[in-house]
Amino acid sequence: MAASFIDKARIFCRAGKGGNGAVAFHREKYVSAGGPDGGDGGNGGNIVLVVDDNMSTLMDFRYKRKYVADNGMDGQGARKFGKQGKDLTIRVPRGTVVRDAESNEIIKDMSDSEPFILCRGGKGGWGNAHFATPTRQAPRFAKSGLEGEEHDVVLELKLLADVGLIGFPNVGKSTLLSVVSKARPKIANYHFTTLYPNLGVVYVDEGVSFVMADIPGIIEGASEGKGLGLRFLRHIERNAVLLFMIPADADDICREYEVLLNELKRFNPDLADKGRVLAITKCDMLDDELIAEMQQHLPKGVETVFISSVAGLGLAELKDVLWRTINDEDNRIPTRITHRDLDITHRVQEEDNFVIEQEGGDDTEEETWDVEWPDEYWEEDFKDD
Repeated sequence: MAASFIDKARIFCRAGKGGNGAVAFHREKYVSAGGPDGGDGGNGGNIVLVVDDNMSTLMDFRYKRKYVADNGMDGQGARKFGKQGKDLTIRVPRGTVVRDAESNEIIKDMSDSEPFILCRGGKGGWGNAHFATPTRQAPRFAKSGLEGEEHDVVLELKLLADVGLIGFPNVGKSTLLSVVSKARPKIANYHFTTLYPNLGVVYVDEGVSFVMADIPGIIEGASEGKGLGLRFLRHIERNAVLLFMIPADADDICREYEVLLNELKRFNPDLADKGRVLAITKCDMLDDELIAEMQQHLPKGVETVFISSVAGLGLAELKDVLWRTINDEDNRIPTRITHRDLDITHRVQEEDNFVIEQEGGDDTEEETWDVEWPDEYWEEDFKDD
């Protein structure tokens, strides 16, 4: 089951090429010198990303890694425009972050439901009918279609949850999730039982619930990649509240809490701004006197709850504390991922150069035209479509 959870994939995407404009002249009985009537080429198809809530992993991208949209058709005579290339839709799970594979810059965070055009198709070329003027009534050239955009991108899936469970391996995270929700993660008495995140819906009251994510165990040095730390830590970035879990039999609860908190800060300093709750687990063998003694040596500045998932101790209080923390205005901060406005414009005048070739008759020579493009031609090319 663990092998089926894929949260990172690299794919290549290329939009369709625009169709070429046609060089043609009107031919009709009793009509002499009908003039140019070459149609424009069709635009190439786009690569469009769409959020699919029915997907939970990036498994589909493990077997197919190249996505190419259809090219636009060439124009024809009689001012017939070429058919536009069909857009290629790629469905991704909600919470997928799209990065440029070379620069590692974030292109898009697919957390909303709006489709996103990752690669725009090339614009179709103009037919020779566009270039007719009073002094050049029979243009024997047309414009070639532009190439479509292409990107080599990395897809990263970061699970969206209200509460993320943070702790060392084998502290009871999966057990807690299985008790407070209907999720059934793997539970065993050894480290790193959980190798991929699990989600569960926790019901607090009628019509009141939140999503809890069981993040695989974190060890000291996880921010440097130890114990697959970098793979697990990125899922924490999308949680609103962090629930730190430390067992009651730990040698030093304060030290373990500081180790976990420091690993998060080193991975992403913005994680320190998220709401935090501390749960002392495996408390079913503690009496009230021992709990009161332990409360004198707990970390300061974080609300603490003593729980036991097996005995059901303190779970109702924990749910109330988490729900209150989730709805605290101070914790409603935006996801701290820096987006930049990616300039994906590829339509520059240098790419519009073309070779003018015309086969003449026995008495004619090949003509080369020094074309002065009309202003509306460049406006059409550079407008934001």
